[in-house]
Amino acid sequence: MEPEQLLPDSLLERLRGRAAEYDRQNSFFTEDLEELSAAGYLKMFVPESDGGWGLGLEAAVRCQRRLATAAPATALAVNMHLVWTGVARVLAARGDASLEFVLQETAAGEIFAFGNSEAGNDSVLFDSLTEARPLPDGGYSFTGTKIFTSLSPAWTRLGIFGKDAGAREGAGELVHGFIRRDTGGYRILEDWNTLGMRANQSNTTLLEGTIVPPDRIFRKLPVGPNADPLIFAIFACFETLLAAVYTGIGERALVLAVEAAKRRTSFKNGGRSLARDPDIRWKVAEAALAMDALYPQLSVVAGDVDRLADHGSQWFPKLVGVKLRATETARTVVDLAIRVSGGSSYFRGSEIERLYRDVLAGMFHPSDDESAHNTVANAWLGPLED
Repeated sequence: MEPEQLLPDSLLERLRGRAAEYDRQNSFFTEDLEELSAAGYLKMFVPESDGGWGLGLEAAVRCQRRLATAAPATALAVNMHLVWTGVARVLAARGDASLEFVLQETAAGEIFAFGNSEAGNDSVLFDSLTEARPLPDGGYSFTGTKIFTSLSPAWTRLGIFGKDAGAREGAGELVHGFIRRDTGGYRILEDWNTLGMRANQSNTTLLEGTIVPPDRIFRKLPVGPNADPLIFAIFACFETLLAAVYTGIGERALVLAVEAAKRRTSFKNGGRSLARDPDIRWKVAEAALAMDALYPQLSVVAGDVDRLADHGSQWFPKLVGVKLRATETARTVVDLAIRVSGGSSYFRGSEIERLYRDVLAGMFHPSDDESAHNTVANAWLGPLED
């Protein structure tokens, strides 16, 4: 399936037309979500037999890249739902049906979100500051603070994890589960007021003894890095789908740079188009060369997940590498587009000005610059000894 089938030009233009207003009002992308849901976009990983599109990660990456050219904040928030449904698909392809219910409930219209990030927790998935307290029936009570909870106004299922410090001797045990929106025992703060990616509404979520029943506890893992398929699946989907969004931002910035170069003229050169100016042409070419390197890498890495490729110890370097390269390249390309576009791009309200703010969010998503370099260094040089 081509991305144009799920995201026809007419839908894409409506999404682009609303992006500026969502940004200006710092409001959630309610209308976008309604249209995307109606189009079956949230069901791209759901098997065709269950009413979905049965897509793999490579196809999803292409769709998200296209969506981000129109509405980056919408694409980034939708990513969180697609990560969970993608994880369910990646696990199923490897013989693990533990998250089959995620695809089944997505087919029924449920919306999943990610509630894992915690302020000050740079161990990400390998430890948690949230307490997971075991209950007599096998469920758990979770207490802690989750940040950057995208889709806060709309999720119906939230994936969370925390640490049961008393489960094992030593470091404890990490417990993963899902809560329903009608569960109670949590609060969502309306604290999302950011520089960019404003339509996300990735508010802070306070878990205040939130109960996860035993049938929604789907993993218990030791603290620290481990080879569990869930960890691979989350990294694979999270990093490639993030890379897709920022690749889409860079792709759109390049188009805007070309349009600006053709539109602008030079007074000192007799009104000639800046598309004929050597310096402007160099900047546009530099942006195009940078973007051309991203497209095949992103496609191959996502495709290798679908093909069950075995990269061994190099898998995580490949995943963090494509994410880091996409976010950093997109920043460079947006900056070049700003320079090509001239002073008008400095005014609030222009599309390139919004992209300039949106693209900065890429620095803060896992894996960040420091973590990515550490992952790659460990893969090639071995871990540092204590």
